[in-house]
Amino acid sequence: MPSGHRMCVDGPGSGPPRGAGSHRAAGYKEGGPRAEASTARMALLLLSLGLSIIAAQEFNPRAVVQRNYNMARISGVWYSIFMASDDLNRIKENGDLRVFVRNIEHLKNGSLKFDFEFMVQGECVAVVVVCEKTEKNGEYSINYEGENTVAVSETDYRLFITFHLQNFRNGTETHALALYARVPQLEPAFLSRFEETCKKYGLGPQNIVDLTNEDHCYSKR
Repeated sequence: MPSGHRMCVDGPGSGPPRGAGSHRAAGYKEGGPRAEASTARMALLLLSLGLSIIAAQEFNPRAVVQRNYNMARISGVWYSIFMASDDLNRIKENGDLRVFVRNIEHLKNGSLKFDFEFMVQGECVAVVVVCEKTEKNGEYSINYEGENTVAVSETDYRLFITFHLQNFRNGTETHALALYARVPQLEPAFLSRFEETCKKYGLGPQNIVDLTNEDHCYSKR
């Protein structure tokens, strides 16, 4: 070997190369400061995500629309949450107006198509109902168990919608309201809002039926 040049060779037992393990000692060591900081950041991220989800499902009165509806925004999946009527027998179990919504579609001709399910002798039956638009924004007509007018009472498009049904059958007029949601359950503030809406039609808490745990067809899917 030429003089003036020295080759460093790590032999057995000479230990790791200089600097080896320095990164691990600096923070990659299990349980070290960097690992703890990473865990804390992840926990904060999950907390923020959870709070965002909760906030997204809160009732926001400023987002509520009660006129000039953009019915195309109604389309999509919905869940039945509450119903109310001045004839409770029609919305209780086996009632002819007790239906569970699955989907609403705004058709090109302006009509609304509802996909419902209801129980018949313990079996889930699917039914499609198309409501024809009237000259009034957000109002529709349908012949089902009599003559009906179906109108949007209010919505925020994103989370809930309330419909008002006026039914005429055999000379008898029946009013019913239905609260649908984009999610299977809503926070209590939505029930309070629904109760206020029901008051406009002379209906009280005793006229309201909670459907959130009654949709047996949904649980079977």
